[in-house]
Amino acid sequence: MSASEPKKSLTLYTGVGCHLCDLARNILDEVLGAGSYEVVSITDNESLMVAYGERIPVVKTLSGEEKGWPFTAGQIRKIL
Repeated sequence: MSASEPKKSLTLYTGVGCHLCDLARNILDEVLGAGSYEVVSITDNESLMVAYGERIPVVKTLSGEEKGWPFTAGQIRKIL
């Protein structure tokens, strides 16, 4: 991310082969637009695996609020 690029308003924590993560991406694409949120794979990060391994997909706002699956487009709009 360059210094002039705004920080993404939401992070989506995902894993490899996670079909629920694909559904979550579809919702976030609908609400925010494709590419307007950060996607972080927990697969190769031990601390993220401990934190999110059983809960993915999880969205996290800039303020630190988290919403685990399942969530709706309306719920995402509400936390933003």
